Amino acid sequence: MSPLDIQRWTAFSSDPAGGNPAGVVLDAGELTDAAMLGIAADLGYAESAFVQAGSAPGRRAIRYFSPLAEVPFCGHATVAAAAAIAADEGDGAISFETPVGVVEIETATDASGERRVSFTSVEPGTAPLPGDALADVLGSIGLSEGDLHPRFAPALAFGGNWHPLVVIADRAVFDGFGVDPARARRVLDARGWPATMIVLWPEADDRWHARNVFPVGSIVEDPATGAAAAATGGYLRATGAVQAPAGVVILQGSHVGRPSQLTVDIPATGGIVVSGSAARIDPGEAR
Repeated sequence: MSPLDIQRWTAFSSDPAGGNPAGVVLDAGELTDAAMLGIAADLGYAESAFVQAGSAPGRRAIRYFSPLAEVPFCGHATVAAAAAIAADEGDGAISFETPVGVVEIETATDASGERRVSFTSVEPGTAPLPGDALADVLGSIGLSEGDLHPRFAPALAFGGNWHPLVVIADRAVFDGFGVDPARARRVLDARGWPATMIVLWPEADDRWHARNVFPVGSIVEDPATGAAAAATGGYLRATGAVQAPAGVVILQGSHVGRPSQLTVDIPATGGIVVSGSAARIDPGEAR
């Protein structure tokens, strides 16, 4: 049996030192759940992607593990896995069977050699965020309801995972809040939220800043969160904050030293399209 090829990629940046890193295993068909979880824990990234044969011709199955558990969907690891496949096979369409449904991917490389990956999310959703859950979220980041933006109601937003979503009114408050990692982890686990807490600040109607709280291992905030970007796009459409079709840019990661940019295209109906660049991380430069 040949050695397992564990690749490291970053998504939503063309700079290996930016974006959100993910492990990628393209030949994971013989790995057990325990083995995939162990690889994800050893890598220490927020999530890693494990690609297997799909159930139909032309499709691949993909699973996602954080260092703690399997995750239903992960946007940045999807982008990383698609970039790894495109590096081997060339650009084009990729169809991933994820635990939340089929996700369609397109990869393309521009004249400068920068590879970009786009994925179309499953159907997004929104729901009210109960008052006690809102208090839990805000308490874990040291904020109160007085810090919320009056135009944007707190919500639960879905783009593959359910996320609590809040919008902050003041840029200084957004930049300055601190996370209580243990408290945030207890909130996520108690509420059954498998991924991040989305905290947003609107610079303009088409330009948003995001911080995604996700305590796992040494990580407190996710540098770039594709599933959360899809959930945000669905939230903006559902609440009328944008008139679809529309496009927005989400800037994330500068608060943790890994600047990232996610492009979100919001059609009038259907899944949200999230795009970004990707770059391979040299093993010697991991993390």
